[in-house]
Amino acid sequence: MVNLTIDNKVISVPEGTTIMEAAKTIGIPIPKLCYLKDINEIGACRVCVVEIEGKDKLVTSCNNCVEEGMVVRTNSPKVRMSRKRTVQLILSQHNCECAVCARSRNCTLQTVANDLNMIDLPFEKEIERIPWNKKFPLIRDSAKCIKCMRCIQICDKVQGLHIWDVESTGSRTTVHVSKQRKIEDADCALCGQCITHCPVGALRERDDTDKVWAAIDNPKKITVAQVAPAVRAAWGEALGLSREEATIGKIMDSLKRMGVDYVFDTTFSADLTIMEEGNEFLTRLSEGQLKDRPMFTSCCPGWIRFIKSQYPHLVPQLSSAKSPQQMFGAVMKTYFAKSINVNPEDIYTISVMPCVAKKGECNMELFYEEYAGHDVDTVLSTRELTRMIRSAHIDPTTLEDIQCDELMKEGSGAGVIFGATGGVMEAALRSAYYLVTGTNPDADAFSVVRAKKFGEEHVEAEVTIKDATVRAAVVSGLANTRKLIDAIERGDVHYDFVEVMACPGGCVGGGGQPIHDGEELAFERGKNLYFLDKNADIRFSHENPDILKLYADYFEKPLSHKSHTLLHTDHNAWDMPKQN
Repeated sequence: MVNLTIDNKVISVPEGTTIMEAAKTIGIPIPKLCYLKDINEIGACRVCVVEIEGKDKLVTSCNNCVEEGMVVRTNSPKVRMSRKRTVQLILSQHNCECAVCARSRNCTLQTVANDLNMIDLPFEKEIERIPWNKKFPLIRDSAKCIKCMRCIQICDKVQGLHIWDVESTGSRTTVHVSKQRKIEDADCALCGQCITHCPVGALRERDDTDKVWAAIDNPKKITVAQVAPAVRAAWGEALGLSREEATIGKIMDSLKRMGVDYVFDTTFSADLTIMEEGNEFLTRLSEGQLKDRPMFTSCCPGWIRFIKSQYPHLVPQLSSAKSPQQMFGAVMKTYFAKSINVNPEDIYTISVMPCVAKKGECNMELFYEEYAGHDVDTVLSTRELTRMIRSAHIDPTTLEDIQCDELMKEGSGAGVIFGATGGVMEAALRSAYYLVTGTNPDADAFSVVRAKKFGEEHVEAEVTIKDATVRAAVVSGLANTRKLIDAIERGDVHYDFVEVMACPGGCVGGGGQPIHDGEELAFERGKNLYFLDKNADIRFSHENPDILKLYADYFEKPLSHKSHTLLHTDHNAWDMPKQN
C-alpha cells in the first residue's frame, strides 16, 4: 500500500494505482477527455492535470502512479488556470454549435467546459472541415474532433481493424481514415464502437429520423416497425427510466403515439432465424460439411462485413440465413402484406436496432414475385428512437405497456437473448436438441455458452445431443474474433458451430446504444435479457405459436423453397473493400 495526501485527505491505495484512480476512491472526480481505462491512457488532452507538492510542472493524473508521501492538489489555482486555458484552446478548434449536435447534453467536453464556468473564448476560432460522404451510415464531423485518439485506440485494440489514424504533424495534426482512404473504400465493419467511445459529437450515426417521419406522414404508406431485443435493455437509460420501467410494451406505445401503423418485436424473427439456421446447421453437420471448418452465424452485419473483408475465403462457412432484421422485413412485405391485402410497395418497414451496421445491411435488395425493393426501408438506432420520442413531446412516464399487433405478436425467451453474446448459440442449441431428439432439454441446459464477464476473449463448450457431440464457440469483439479465426485456421482448435458478434458483449453493447462515457454496460444489459428469458412464458423458438402458424400457412417448413427464396441470402451478392 502507498500512503499519500489528496486535497488534504490522507489515504492508502495499492501500489500502481494512478492518481486519478486514487482520487476517485475518496469521491474526488478529476475531469478528463481522452482517458479510457486500459485503452487510451496517453494524457493527450491534459485536462486531468494535478499539482504535486515539490514539482514545478503539473502532471497528468490518468497515467502517473501514486508515490509514498505524495501530496496532491486537484483543484489549486494553478490547476484551475491550466485546465481552463487547455479547454479554451480545444474550444477554439471545436464547432461549439451545441444546440444542433447529436451529443448535446451528453458531451464530455460540454460538461467540462460548463463545470469550469466558461462563458467566453479569448482565442480566435480555427475550425477544421474535411469533406465526408453524408450518405454513409457512419458520419465524422472533423469540426468537432478534439484529437483525443480514442477512436483510433478502440478500433485498433478492441476491434483490430485500424480504420482511423493520425495525419500530419504539429498544429495540423488531425484524425482521419487510415491509409488516405475514403470511408466507403475502407474495410470498416460499421460496428460503431468509435461512436460510443467518442467523448464529443465528432462521430455519430447517419440520422434517418426525417425519413421515418416522412413515411408516417405519407397517407399512401403503411408504416410497420420492428424493435430488436437489445433495444429494450438500454432505451430507458436515455429517458430516465429504470430497467423495470423501460419495457418493450412502452416502446410499442411510443411508436404508436408517433403514428406508426403496426408494431412488432424482432424477437419473433429471431425465433424464425433459429428455425432456419438451426435446421441448416443440423443438415450441414449430418452431411459432414463441418469436418474441416465450422458453420458461422450470420445474424450480425458488422461481423459479415468483417469476414468478407478480412477472411473472404471463409464466406462459404457462413449460415445462408438472413439476420432477424432482414427476415422480418421479408415477411412483412410478403406474408403480412397479403394478410392485410396491400401491395408490398405500399408498406414502409422501419427497424429500431442497437446497431450502426444494420443501416448498411438494409441496403440488401429483395426480389420476390413482382416485388423489387428492400426487406427493410429504414433503420433507426436506439439513440434515434429516443430522440424521436423527445421530438414528439412524449413524456416517458406516461407510456403504457401495449402488445404487438396480431399475426407476428409472439416471441420466445430464446429470441430475447439474441441481444447478448452467446444468446444466438444458446437459442439454436435449445431447438437443435428438440429437432434431433423430439423432446425439449432443460431451458437452461446450454447456459454454459454465456459470457462470464465483459471482454472475455471467447467461450467454448462441448454439448451432447443424442449420440453427437457439438463443439461450439462464442466470441464478441472483432479483435477477439480475429484471434479465434486465426486459431481455427492454424488447426489449434476445431469447432462445429461458432457465434460471432462484432460488438463486445453482443448487441446490448452495440454502436447504436445510449452512450455513457467511460462506462461499459453491455454485461449488465445482457443480464436483463437473461432475466426476461428466465421469466418468459415460451422459452423455445420452436414453440412460438406464431412461428408455427407462419410455416403452416406460408413457408410450409424450414429450408423449403419459399423460405430459401425469402429468408436466406447469397453473401457473395455484394462486395466489401478488401484489406490492403
